[in-house]
Amino acid sequence: MPVFFIGHGNPMNGIIENDYTRGWKKAIEKTPKPSAIIVVSAHWETRGTQITAMKTPRTIYDFYGFPPELFAARYDVPGNPKLAKEVAETLKDEVISLDEKWGLDHGSWTILKHLYPDADVPVLQLSLDYGKSAKEHYQLAKELKFLRERGVLIIGSGNMVHNLRMVNFQSSKVYDWAASANNKFKKLILSGEHDKLIKYESLGNDAALAVPSAEHYLPLLYVLALVDENETVEIFNDAIDLASISMTSVKIS
Repeated sequence: MPVFFIGHGNPMNGIIENDYTRGWKKAIEKTPKPSAIIVVSAHWETRGTQITAMKTPRTIYDFYGFPPELFAARYDVPGNPKLAKEVAETLKDEVISLDEKWGLDHGSWTILKHLYPDADVPVLQLSLDYGKSAKEHYQLAKELKFLRERGVLIIGSGNMVHNLRMVNFQSSKVYDWAASANNKFKKLILSGEHDKLIKYESLGNDAALAVPSAEHYLPLLYVLALVDENETVEIFNDAIDLASISMTSVKIS
């Protein structure tokens, strides 16, 4: 089963059609229908690692200031408690707690509404433990490889360049540092230099501006950790939105 890192960007992408949402659908169109989906979203940070284990995850509106149409959107999809328990039991080097409260935040449902509009594939979310280093997240992700063989689709959802404080709604001009960081990350992804991407804090001032906090970047490392030898790594949706948010996405197959 392929693996995807998807730059999810603006929550409004969940209810509109644009180049980004069309790019998501095109990238996944040849992917076999998965048995389940596990999303590592930038928007669920916890103490310790957790996985959703409810039968029916709720749609979470973890944003504000958007039109009523966005808050009216739903993604009523089944969960998979059995798979959640299996993941928790299989990752022997990691304590994973079963969560019954969270659901699907906008890092998940705004993407999945486009990818699987029939909402007929069970969805789980895996949280980001804010106590872990980037390397520890990468190592944890490697333990998820068995899921690919089971037909489970793993999606990392974030933005490799994500600086909300410098978003510019008034101009289409991209900051030089954002373009530089995006290009640097892409080059390292395509050359397989994961060690440098794990040590992103050493990649210069442009990377520091691109990743002022780690939560939107870390889902990328979960996806890269799952690359097998001789697999193809493709870049799609390669653009920067609102001057400082990279929609650049990655497919591994």
